[in-house]
Amino acid sequence: MDTKKFNNKVDHNLNLQGELGVLREKIDQIDTEILDLLNERAKKAIKIAKTKIANKMEFYAPDRELKIYERLVNINKGPFPDRAIKPVFKEIISASLSLEKPIHVAYLGPKATFTHLASISHFGQSSNFVQKRNIPEIFSEVERDRVDFGVVPIENSTEGVVSNTLDMFIESNLKICAEILLEISHHLMSKTGKMEDIEKVYSHPHAIAQCRNWLDRNLPNIPIIDVASTALAAKSASDDHSVAAIASEYAASCYDLKIVKRKTEDNINNFTRFLVIGKREPEKSGNDKISIMFSIKDEVGILYRMLEPFAKNNVNLTKIESRPLKKKAWEYMFFLDLEGHISDKNVKKALEELDKKSLFLKVLGSYPRSN
Repeated sequence: MDTKKFNNKVDHNLNLQGELGVLREKIDQIDTEILDLLNERAKKAIKIAKTKIANKMEFYAPDRELKIYERLVNINKGPFPDRAIKPVFKEIISASLSLEKPIHVAYLGPKATFTHLASISHFGQSSNFVQKRNIPEIFSEVERDRVDFGVVPIENSTEGVVSNTLDMFIESNLKICAEILLEISHHLMSKTGKMEDIEKVYSHPHAIAQCRNWLDRNLPNIPIIDVASTALAAKSASDDHSVAAIASEYAASCYDLKIVKRKTEDNINNFTRFLVIGKREPEKSGNDKISIMFSIKDEVGILYRMLEPFAKNNVNLTKIESRPLKKKAWEYMFFLDLEGHISDKNVKKALEELDKKSLFLKVLGSYPRSN
């Protein structure tokens, strides 16, 4: 053995451990300072809660949250990444809100559906989440004040609109308070994690449709079975070794499954938009969107005349969707998303002109856009 080389290696390792020890000690000190500051922030949140209670103010303010994230990103000097600021501070704000008043949120269950993930991403882990079986139940829970808010899917970038949600807005007086954009990744999972053990695949019809090409190529002779949700598929796979599920990574961890294949979706740019529904609209944030619905009779050139006020008043439309009215033949309900806030002069003028031409007009909400 070369004693000199051995001693040099020992000295190097000792020096390395010494340097790491010093850095780790500094990180521990910084973590302690962060914890102290979080507790100071929590004390201020409790004082704010008392002020809100005394003045009967709303606890949840998505417009305020948006401004917090934007300000922090603008002043961030790095190297802490901008993209990490929102999720970190989302949990800080969620924990602070739980000290003021725990927020109760209804979502499309069971646990670990994509609606559940969207709810967590928007409200944070410290909120209380209530799973419901279907979209009408979510609307009902909010309307009856059993929860503060509901989260419902509205559209997917590849599969299109969720008709059930649109139909609920026709009768409901609830308002859209916020929107959530969630990137969707579908994973094939099972109890064993082995492709050769798979005899059936369960998932929600939308998830199956989004993975159809992959399934046809890789599991051409395996039965694909529709179930009510991706989470229910994962739960079924946890009870049967021959069943695989297409679901989220969160579902795999919740139901103790192993990932067989990651990212089985055919389109990598796969997003689902969700809406937060409640009884009150947020304040103007400066980066807002408005959703409306209106009905018309089917006449030649009628849609052009209905959309004319927006072009004339320089209001940008981001989405238009039509639904036939179930109670009246040859009449249609249109759903529009437009940029701006309900208090903007050009928006007000456009809606006033539209109201004169339509059979029915309803503003569903004016809320901060999702970033």
